Amino acid sequence: MDISTRILYEDNHLLAVNKRAGELVQGDETGDEPLVETCKKYIKEKYNKPGDVFLGVVHRLDRPVSGVVIFGRTSKALERMNEQFRERETKKTYWAIVRSKPQHQSGTLVHWLIKNEKNNKVTAYARENKDGQRSELSYRVIKSQSGYFLLEVNPLTGRPHQIRVQLASMGCPIVGDVKYGAEQPNADHSICLHARRLQFVHPVKKEPVSIEAPLPKNEFWNLFS
Repeated sequence: MDISTRILYEDNHLLAVNKRAGELVQGDETGDEPLVETCKKYIKEKYNKPGDVFLGVVHRLDRPVSGVVIFGRTSKALERMNEQFRERETKKTYWAIVRSKPQHQSGTLVHWLIKNEKNNKVTAYARENKDGQRSELSYRVIKSQSGYFLLEVNPLTGRPHQIRVQLASMGCPIVGDVKYGAEQPNADHSICLHARRLQFVHPVKKEPVSIEAPLPKNEFWNLFS
């Protein structure tokens, strides 16, 4: 699919894209072309730009996760967006599909997370751990369908694998996320976690911006679309 059909927001300062599950945001040891490089090519071609195109990564989504990803098109925009993320001035809304019904219709989860770099897996501790990073999110059940539950999740911190491990810790692993307790993988190797909405103040225009990403199309998301 042409990247232009997945552009969610574009101006001289920012570019937001609906990332597909399976795409890398930034390059890694696999050597697969990351989304940032695909977007650079798109900008170069669309605006007929000579030389290298500047495009800075503001934040990342795990490879099997889909949804809103935003890039900075200038160093000033990148720096200001990085600061908003660092200072938790953005609002991130995720949708997740789980198989187990949460005990409560809504709630807040607080854990201390420790990442094992060797196996790229995070462990959540319910009590304060001096080596762990405090992690907090709120969730609510939006809808249930055919034995699946759609949750809206707002992470208040931005830790690696945070939503995945925290939902699993309350007995609700995300559908397809075998790393954190799902019974089986999804056929397309995705997990049912989608960065649905990103809200922030424009780094240059100083206006509020809200960007929403359409849901992926597979057997699970189709239940809720």
